[in-house]
Amino acid sequence: MDLTKSIITFLVGVAIFLTGMTMMSGGLKKITGPSLKRMLKKISNNRWAGFTIGVAVTAIIQSSSATSIMTIGFMNAGAMTVFQALSINFGAYIGTTITGLIASLSSFPISDYFVLFAVVGVVLMFFNNDRIKHIGSICAGLGLLFFGLATMKSSLDVNTGSQALLSAVQNFFVLIDFPLLQLLFGVLITLMFQSSSATAGVVIAMVGTNSLTLASANYIILGSTIGTVSTSIIATIGGSIESKRTIIVCLIVRTLSALVGLAIYWPLQDIIDNALLIAFKTPGLAVAMFMVIYSILSMLATLPFTRYYEKMATKLIKDKGEEKIKKAVRFIDNHLINTPSIAMMQVKREIISMMQLAHENFKLGYARLITQNSQNDKEIVDNENKIDYINGAITAFLINLSPMASLKDGKIIGSYFHVINDIERIGDHAFNFYEDSLRMVETDLVFSDIAKEEIVQMYDVVEQMFELSYKIFQRNSKNNLKKLHDLEMRTDELKITLSSRHYDRIQTSLCHIENSGFFTTLISELERVADHLVNVGYSIVNPLGDDEFERAKKKSA
Repeated sequence: MDLTKSIITFLVGVAIFLTGMTMMSGGLKKITGPSLKRMLKKISNNRWAGFTIGVAVTAIIQSSSATSIMTIGFMNAGAMTVFQALSINFGAYIGTTITGLIASLSSFPISDYFVLFAVVGVVLMFFNNDRIKHIGSICAGLGLLFFGLATMKSSLDVNTGSQALLSAVQNFFVLIDFPLLQLLFGVLITLMFQSSSATAGVVIAMVGTNSLTLASANYIILGSTIGTVSTSIIATIGGSIESKRTIIVCLIVRTLSALVGLAIYWPLQDIIDNALLIAFKTPGLAVAMFMVIYSILSMLATLPFTRYYEKMATKLIKDKGEEKIKKAVRFIDNHLINTPSIAMMQVKREIISMMQLAHENFKLGYARLITQNSQNDKEIVDNENKIDYINGAITAFLINLSPMASLKDGKIIGSYFHVINDIERIGDHAFNFYEDSLRMVETDLVFSDIAKEEIVQMYDVVEQMFELSYKIFQRNSKNNLKKLHDLEMRTDELKITLSSRHYDRIQTSLCHIENSGFFTTLISELERVADHLVNVGYSIVNPLGDDEFERAKKKSA
């Protein structure tokens, strides 16, 4: 094979290998979505628990960068602390070595048959069952991974490749035959691949053809552990201060660990290399095991100092005061989009949070109108702005999530669009109470005591509806739908009754006619809030939130 063909073959091999990695990782993420969700639910302030979760999740999805980006998403959403994220990331750096171990199997003769996984995978991908399709994607990716490794090896093999390419590669590494330079090369090549696993795969393929010495391979592996942080650094752009703190610690830890590893390995290079070859027989497996052993030792040495690193990050990156309105979005972040099962869980939490904020402003706005006490005015205005911001953030998140969602989740997403619209309207009605209160103060008007007593009757019914609607939506339970419907009917009756009584009082001069507009507007607003609460409750059975009892009544009529 001539030089040009060998170079092309090597690059094609790299491309196939990366494609295989991506397919396998994608299939694993889809098939293990619920498991990942359960694992991440168990996150606590126990560093060992987070560490173990990091190892497990990354071993499943085979990418420490993906795990790191996932933690960034949770931090941006306010669902994870720096301490928790660091523990998970430290574990992720061990879990990611699984790809290197898989790639090292190419050193054994039986690996020639592993490419058949691609054939099996392609066949499975034609099935209609989604789970079987995902398994097919995993198998096809695994087969392509080994085919890519074999292709790279063939381009560098003395018998099948180009001697000129082999010599050029060997001469290049002779040129940079200095540990620090080779470590730096590992950093740069990983920056290009955006994956330490990809670097490990290419290095294992090269060391298997003697185009790269075991020592050079290990120095490159040390460098790759620094370069892999680059993907996470990019992901923090525009993110929360917590995510930036986490990644700066990860960069510092990985750099210090690599330099300490270099300082230990460099003088003991020959002894360690001989021990690896004696224990693991082939250079490829020796490189993979060097990566595993180094990662385990360095991260276990780092884990006890997690709290210290957290404090250090706080000093390095000081909080300049993020806008409170942006902090209102607590649970969703676009980094979660690629894991739909987790994204669906988080967006529901965000909607519930939005509903709680709307309820809080409803109570504050109502109190402002009845008592005309201005002490909570700023909070009411801030809450209204937050509700509007959250509404926009959830809408954008759902639009981005829709193409990634399953058919079942797609229907739920459709209902969520209506739910957040109803909650946003509740927030608007609450703000209307505040604005009406300002107008009443300007015109020196107050509600009479008897008017207040009647308004409280309707307000109490709506408060009961808040509790029921919240419970129905959160638990996805139909048990209280009939009760919610009955309470809404009660608000309709009260609206008519209270309006009639109010006009009777005007006739007898118990209430001033100037108050009529504010009184009727208030009870109309309360009735509209009740309507929106019914829509939220009924969203669990109907995407539009239609009241099934009301529909049945209209149909019979």
